[in-house]
Amino acid sequence: MPTIISTINVNGIRAATGKTGKGMLEWLAATEADIICLQETRATDEQTRAALAPALDAGWFLSLAEPGAKGRAGVAILSRREPNAVRVGIGREENGTWVPSAEFGGTGRYLEAEFDDFTVASVYVHTGEADTPMQDEKYRFLDAVGARMTAQTRDFVICGDWNIGHTELDIKNWKGNIKNAGFLPQERAWVSSMIAAGYVDVVRELHPGIDGPYSWWSYRGRAYDNDAGWRIDYHLARGDIATRAKQAVVERAATYALRWSDHAPVTVQYR
Repeated sequence: MPTIISTINVNGIRAATGKTGKGMLEWLAATEADIICLQETRATDEQTRAALAPALDAGWFLSLAEPGAKGRAGVAILSRREPNAVRVGIGREENGTWVPSAEFGGTGRYLEAEFDDFTVASVYVHTGEADTPMQDEKYRFLDAVGARMTAQTRDFVICGDWNIGHTELDIKNWKGNIKNAGFLPQERAWVSSMIAAGYVDVVRELHPGIDGPYSWWSYRGRAYDNDAGWRIDYHLARGDIATRAKQAVVERAATYALRWSDHAPVTVQYR
């Protein structure tokens, strides 16, 4: 049956839901999405549930991976139906048991929810910084995520903030970012390797050959007004569900003042 999946880095769940008028809670009340992947919740289980209380009261189910460090990371999945299984932290299946990674299992950067005919994951990849230990950590995390992606045997959609612009079409100022984290050759090659392994960059597939559509804009300057953004929030899908994607939109707020995050929801309708 048709399924609509959204992904959005909320840049702090309490801040996003605390904005009045056109904030996250208003968006949740209006969205037609069936499943929503959230990143950078930056909150405990209790804080997240309190922030999302109106949505949970309206019937949404919440699965989440709390941040490993206070105020950093944290991912979640909201769904209109309860998942059959939830796996917290990047890891592997071992004799029917989920074994989280020793380094990344508790960092609040990966979460899977299994439904009847497919599995959805929410991922938040490190920002990184070129030629530093932070970038090395980002590569190790990508290796762990890649291993999980290639091990999947079910229809699978992994959504999130990847902090990587794959091609020159994905960053407005790509020339100025060639040596910066987010557009480094090794990062871009990793995305290419996942596509070679059978994953489909669904939004790019539905919007071929165009700049963007961007999903993140700096709060600084006039980046938003000038649409000087980055496309770093992806749906990567494999299996039958990848062939079912028929429409993809970035739900960009009409004005800077109406933003409730520095990212915008990226929403895909799967037939």
